[in-house]
Amino acid sequence: MRKIFHPYHKIIYFFILLLISNSCSAQPDHSKKKSAEAKGIITGADQPEAYLPYLKGKNVGMLVNPTSIIGKTSLVDSLVKLNIHIIRIFGPEHGFRGDASAGLEVNDTIDSNTGIPVISLYGKKTRPSKDDLRGIDIMIFDIQDVGVRFYTYINMLKYIMETCAENNIELMILDRPNPNGFYVDGPVLDMKLKSGIGIFPIPILHGMTIAEFARMINGEGWLSGGLKCNLRIIKLKNYTHDLPYQVPVPPSPNLNTQQSILLYPSLCLFEGTVISQGRGTRFPFTVLGNPLLKDKYSFSFIPVSMKGMSETPLFQDQICYGLDLRKYDTNQFRNTKQLNLNWLKEIYQAYPHKEKFFDFTQSKQMGNFDKLSGSTSLKEQIIAGKSEAEIRKSWEPELGLYKEMRKKYLLYP
Repeated sequence: MRKIFHPYHKIIYFFILLLISNSCSAQPDHSKKKSAEAKGIITGADQPEAYLPYLKGKNVGMLVNPTSIIGKTSLVDSLVKLNIHIIRIFGPEHGFRGDASAGLEVNDTIDSNTGIPVISLYGKKTRPSKDDLRGIDIMIFDIQDVGVRFYTYINMLKYIMETCAENNIELMILDRPNPNGFYVDGPVLDMKLKSGIGIFPIPILHGMTIAEFARMINGEGWLSGGLKCNLRIIKLKNYTHDLPYQVPVPPSPNLNTQQSILLYPSLCLFEGTVISQGRGTRFPFTVLGNPLLKDKYSFSFIPVSMKGMSETPLFQDQICYGLDLRKYDTNQFRNTKQLNLNWLKEIYQAYPHKEKFFDFTQSKQMGNFDKLSGSTSLKEQIIAGKSEAEIRKSWEPELGLYKEMRKKYLLYP
């Protein structure tokens, strides 16, 4: 992509840096320096000189959430102050400002900060209507992903790409690092199990940034009717897939720590079981438990209703016993490049009523274990007591073929 510079653009860039600086001084942050800063990673959004001139004079639509920031300031708020003409905002799960609990329908509204209409894509519809796109010249997608098949922002990416392609609207992606981008693992989704928590034939961990994934969607023909979306990508600077990346803003209310983000690919499988992953606590996706494991584990926690996180968590107000993984060394994932299946095997063996372990209808959780894992065999392998090596062998050759396909779409080493 060709970059254009002249003094006007430099003035814009200086102005936005000044805005960011003022925002930071108004809200001092005394936390430790993030690993991304230490490595010098620069996100797409943090390169305003690469996209502001292109947006000038255009009617802009934006699919964004609280992770969409320049520095520490909302991308929308910053662009409005820079006189970019945003005519509509589109909000995913949890809402544009992140004030809706997981799984709760989000309604259309008017953003109180800017007065811009906000169209919900997590309620009555999952994609914009033709009327929603009326007058939009370019759409911006800037959302922090965590690199996991059942983390459904990649589904929303497909839907917005499809809608933009149908309406001849260019889609600009401001790329962000994948905190789990250092490995690819898990069974590739059997498309017979396609559902709202998995619509692509990819493994649990896809190992791509959101822009790389968009290139794969286009390249593999995953848009309906053979459509291709016109993409304009603002690439990351100083990024490789092996670099650690600590997200500056939690990507969703129940992934509120770096520990939870790195444990999520392994622990979310428990949402197809009768085991709590700590929803209803301040440390979701870092613990596992069930009231019936009292005789097996000494660690315990009590899920409670938490507005904005989990309104009706599994085992609400009950003592759950199980594993505390808050201090687990997540470098193990980086060293092995593998999901942890041992927790699933261990807790299944510890649970007293094994015939009910995978009965998600009793647990009122995300859904069917087979749809989460992407395979009809993993559940049966856990029940049969298969070794991790045997289970992993069954993921081939599909996993190896995916890794080869992925190489075509990578933007970073």
